[in-house]
Amino acid sequence: MSTSQGSRGQDGFRAVAEDAPVFVISVAAELAGMHAQTLRQYDRLGLVSPGRTSGGGRRYSPRDVALLREVQRLSQEDGVNLAGIKRIIELESRVEALQARVHELLEELETSESRRIAAESAVSAAYRRDLVPQRRPGSALVVWRPRADR
Repeated sequence: MSTSQGSRGQDGFRAVAEDAPVFVISVAAELAGMHAQTLRQYDRLGLVSPGRTSGGGRRYSPRDVALLREVQRLSQEDGVNLAGIKRIIELESRVEALQARVHELLEELETSESRRIAAESAVSAAYRRDLVPQRRPGSALVVWRPRADR
């Protein structure tokens, strides 16, 4: 079976990627516990942006359905208006993107640090063979005083 089709779980159903646009609007509305017209309104407002078919039909992913549930929760339980919900969603998305970027940068830093240590070890090993030991400095003291030009 190819990976694009997904793998079958213990229950025999194929696993669906979180962002795969698979649900028509009526199914997504039922899964989210909303009316299909509400989903259309949320799409127009930019709260949830489902995928589109070539004919323009909306296709919702499992992630979209979860987001619809969160919009409903924020609206009904917390009393947040739709403009506030949109801002919350935008900020949460931005935080997720920034966290992913921080993770990438930390991995790059770790890789760079490993390379630096390996390079320093290689250079250090090469110089140990080529360098002549230097005598320890004596106890002589050199004092320098500027000349007073008159």
